[in-house]
Amino acid sequence: MKKILEVCLSPDLGGLELYMKNITKYLGATAVINKKAKLKDIFEKEEINHFVLSRYNFYKLSKIIDEEKIDIVHLHWTKDIPVVVFAKLFSKRKPKIVQTRHMHMTRFKSDFYHKFLYKNIDMIIAVTNLVKEQLERFIPGNIRPKIETSYIGANTPKPLGDEERNSLKRSFNITNEFVVCIVGRVEEAKGQHIVLKAVDKLRENGINAKTLVIGHYMDKNYFNDLKSIYPNDIFTDFVSNPTDFMQISDCVVLATKKETFGLVMIEAMKCEICVLGSNSGGPLEIIDDEKTGLLFESMNDDNLYEKLLLIIKDVKFKKSLALNGKNKADEFFDSEKQFNELECILTNI
Repeated sequence: MKKILEVCLSPDLGGLELYMKNITKYLGATAVINKKAKLKDIFEKEEINHFVLSRYNFYKLSKIIDEEKIDIVHLHWTKDIPVVVFAKLFSKRKPKIVQTRHMHMTRFKSDFYHKFLYKNIDMIIAVTNLVKEQLERFIPGNIRPKIETSYIGANTPKPLGDEERNSLKRSFNITNEFVVCIVGRVEEAKGQHIVLKAVDKLRENGINAKTLVIGHYMDKNYFNDLKSIYPNDIFTDFVSNPTDFMQISDCVVLATKKETFGLVMIEAMKCEICVLGSNSGGPLEIIDDEKTGLLFESMNDDNLYEKLLLIIKDVKFKKSLALNGKNKADEFFDSEKQFNELECILTNI
């Protein structure tokens, strides 16, 4: 059995970091994380085997590789490439390097340094076919690592009972409103303002609706401005159980300008909640428009408003989208299946 080391020196806590945590647990692997990372508390609480080091300490990483007899280093954060490559070169074991690419690639810095780095990567796993196409387009063929696609999956959330659902609704004074949920870091690029505008337009046209904004803010002033402009909507800040909040919603919207993947939508689909996504990036590979969800024009609140009207006026259509979405997520985006696929890719490299 090949020994895998999971590496993520990002200080942040988002989908990429949590995915790395989950794959570490699934593989029973050892991880290396940033000593200042927000992940640190989670790794300690869940008793996941890990080392901590400063972000640029490739020499210590090389020692971990040798002492732990590592065969494959699997990294996730693009900024970790130099550290991992130099750790490999300084190590005695010279492990294979595999990167899971979670973000779009829009260009390749074609200088000697970047060519040198990519020559030392054995494989890149793209989280969507679009990312795979970008990697093949931008990385020169003579230094391009082997490229595979493997979607990110989600666990099947625990369904809330009626009393749990009603209790959560009461905590936000939700009665019979049509609830539109958006989950993610609160910033302009994530599109919360687009959803809030669309829902405000619903209210202006006599529809009893609320936006449920789940996520921590990057800029407190921006967050407070949104709350001030939209006092009729709900803002929760970060929650550890977002799928519970999805289950008290009528639909979940992913409104990012160009999302690489869109795990939030997969989680909602697994909850059998209707999803709407912007028509760019990852959602195009997740949503079959008008079958498993609805696509709307990216960053266009008027178009989102029109799509919301469709499912408000036709409850049967909304339920059909939700059921079809769940079936697709269970078949193609289940975490157990996807982790198993990833394990096969890593161990057969």
